[in-house]
Amino acid sequence: MQSPFNGIRSAALTAAVILAAAATAYAHHGWSWTQDGFFELRGKITAIYIGNPHATLDVDVEGEAWRVEMAPPSRTIAAGFTEEVAKVGDEVTAIGHRSLDETEKRMKASRVILNGKNYDVYPDRVPPA
Repeated sequence: MQSPFNGIRSAALTAAVILAAAATAYAHHGWSWTQDGFFELRGKITAIYIGNPHATLDVDVEGEAWRVEMAPPSRTIAAGFTEEVAKVGDEVTAIGHRSLDETEKRMKASRVILNGKNYDVYPDRVPPA
């Protein structure tokens, strides 16, 4: 005969896994890891990635390597930013929010400016004009 505790233990384990996954997803997809104020970064693109979970740019800023996270690929592409509009070596400006950890050279961009064109990957989060 199977113990009733096996079912309870299984349900508890399942709930713990779901909660852990939800917490990880919230932390990853939210803005909680970024500072409140707007941050602007200018430099040269060294790598472009349009893929999951977020599109990214690696940017050289006066010899320092920065990671610029954008939106998920569908949202980044819907904003007009594709691998065809940018290339390694292009000058780029990213506006958004810097990591809370100032030793980390990382930011989440709401707007990327390339060749004079704005790509608002998070239009509801761009700075006021």
